[in-house]
Amino acid sequence: MIRRALLALAVAAGLAAPGTAQEQCRLALLLGLDVSASVDAGEYAQQIEGLAAALIDPNVVEAALSGNGPVALSIYEWSGRFQQDILVDWTLIRSEEDLTTVAERVLRATRRTEDFPTALGYALGFAASHFADAPPCLFQTLDLSGDGQNNDGFPPEAAYAHFPLAGVTVNGLAIGGASREIELYYRDQVIQGPGAFVEFARNHDEFAEAMRRKLERELRVVILGQLDAD
Repeated sequence: MIRRALLALAVAAGLAAPGTAQEQCRLALLLGLDVSASVDAGEYAQQIEGLAAALIDPNVVEAALSGNGPVALSIYEWSGRFQQDILVDWTLIRSEEDLTTVAERVLRATRRTEDFPTALGYALGFAASHFADAPPCLFQTLDLSGDGQNNDGFPPEAAYAHFPLAGVTVNGLAIGGASREIELYYRDQVIQGPGAFVEFARNHDEFAEAMRRKLERELRVVILGQLDAD
């Protein structure tokens, strides 16, 4: 009887294991939007509308929901040293409806600051503290978009030296410039981690499509990483 009971428990545990693994958050994805003085009202609207559109794009939805376990998503705006505002706090994405809800919240956002410089180091430092409040996930990725180089406070290099970002992959979405100088700056100074990359938009008109490509790539990289690990 005891042996049979133990066998039943073992079988039950084996059946329950996949469900537990399925609930394990696979990725904490934090999106940072540049709202510094270089971003005018029209460009801000393009960022907000472009992000909302990207979140509900069928390819992004499919990538977000195809992995083992949900994604935790949060969004914040950044500009000066102490100007970081959370638009969407950590939200587990388990369905298309969850992404739609996040997109609707983004569209209702009201810009809180507009006359501050570009403090990329502080934006990274804020991300480090916000990741500390994220649900426990297998991976952490920061998706940082901007149209200028750091011009206030400490640089990205100092942020990486002093904040707990070693395990965070940081990708960039660089906006603007025919010379692609901002893209090169993000490649050299901002991104970090295995497989980190920079997506480029020539201007804010291209922001929505660049964000869509970026989100899909970030979500699918994690899926491939899980498959490799399995």
